[in-house]
Amino acid sequence: MRLSLVREPGTGPVVLYVHGATFPCELSIGWRMDGRSWLDHLQAQGFDAWGLDFAGYGYSQRPEVFRAAADSAPPWGDYRMGAAQIAAAIAAIRRERPHAPIHLLAHSWGTLPARQAAIEHPDAVSKLVLFGPVSTREGPPGNEPKPAWTLIGAADQRPRQRSGLPADAATPVGAQELERWCRAYLASDEASATRNPPSVRIPTGPMADIDRLWAGQALVDNTRLRQPTLIVRGEWDHVTTDADAARLYAELSGASERRDVKISGGNHWLHLQPRRTALWSTTAAFLRD
Repeated sequence: MRLSLVREPGTGPVVLYVHGATFPCELSIGWRMDGRSWLDHLQAQGFDAWGLDFAGYGYSQRPEVFRAAADSAPPWGDYRMGAAQIAAAIAAIRRERPHAPIHLLAHSWGTLPARQAAIEHPDAVSKLVLFGPVSTREGPPGNEPKPAWTLIGAADQRPRQRSGLPADAATPVGAQELERWCRAYLASDEASATRNPPSVRIPTGPMADIDRLWAGQALVDNTRLRQPTLIVRGEWDHVTTDADAARLYAELSGASERRDVKISGGNHWLHLQPRRTALWSTTAAFLRD
């Protein structure tokens, strides 16, 4: 399938960003707040900054299953498919930058295919940054089967700025900025305006992966990772709790280096919040070391 790569070119090492389960690169590493995005920052730090939209998101091709009823097929776009797409992106980048180190920077569910790709292609990935990673938990299995795709609207996304925050903490971004992001999110699917309410069609493979993880299944063998690896997260990240991070850190026993950094004042959407600059500087410092 046709995949989209965005780039802010530089002459230093390559950083390839892969997004999470519900929104593409343009709404994450490419999102400009106060006129500056994470891609811009990486470029300014001397990196050759890239971002991949997985199939079904952003500017990448939509799968044929999107044309059928949601319940006509099992969840589409799981972590193994994502790992294959990351490998294809790395091959495309390698044609442009044949000798540059390539680092993977992944968010949320995207850390699953990133880890799998790093395991399958150890010589192609130099370092790994796992931002808000998902990890195995001991929970009950889900009872309801998931469809191939689902619809996500602005009403689903808005509350995520507050997920995990203390009740007395202010919402990290103002209503105007959040609505600007929501409008751009709906615009990432050209058919969103034809639905009532407007919504974005996304694959459910990532959600099915997370359900399996949180029911105790270890999808990726983290002990096989050899690259230096950074776990980084916000202090109120409900997707990557202290227990989640500690378990993943222990599983990274084969990594040549491992770090776990918790940044104050943010949740799972730390990269879209005021404390994003601390995330940026932490990531850049690890990649430069």
